[in-house]
Amino acid sequence: MKQDGDMTKSTKKYRRKQKKAFPIVPVAVGALLVGFAVLMVAAPKAQVNAGAQNSVVPMAVNFEAPELALQNLTGETESLADYRGQVVLVNNWATWCPPCKAEMPTLVAYYNKHAADGFSIIAIEAGEPAETVRQFVKDYGMNFSVWLDPGGEALKAFRNGTLPNSYVIDRTGIVRLAWTGEISMEMLEKYVTPLIAEGN
Repeated sequence: MKQDGDMTKSTKKYRRKQKKAFPIVPVAVGALLVGFAVLMVAAPKAQVNAGAQNSVVPMAVNFEAPELALQNLTGETESLADYRGQVVLVNNWATWCPPCKAEMPTLVAYYNKHAADGFSIIAIEAGEPAETVRQFVKDYGMNFSVWLDPGGEALKAFRNGTLPNSYVIDRTGIVRLAWTGEISMEMLEKYVTPLIAEGN
């Protein structure tokens, strides 16, 4: 009888421990679910904000422009060396890229304003078919050189796979500015216009 009593006491004690332990499990699971939900909500916003920003400040750099030659939309091969003596903004972009689309009217407007000062833009499209690119160029009124890059050669040459990215090459062939992200007119006027003025 004493043994039965001891077993009863042990059983009751074990059950009391179970009751104390089990509530921790749903609380922990609930906390994990809440944390996961917060991440799921926050992540898309971060991506959209990063893509939508329009005042990215360029980084000052100093290296020789890579040797790069690609075909333009007319089928002719052009190289960066062909543009020596001009200030050139190389813009790596894609027709499907939202910030690329957002910045293109700014690039067109800036080019129209400064083309007579020895400034050029080379827009290098990363992989879309020529017909798709031609339609985009027509829709956005792009009147500067557009190169086709089905093999991603420009992205490799500049070692930057994030779109859009841009590099400004001075008249001597030295890369002076580097952008990753959408460009604003304010940043172009502040950082690129002085480079254009250097040789005038």
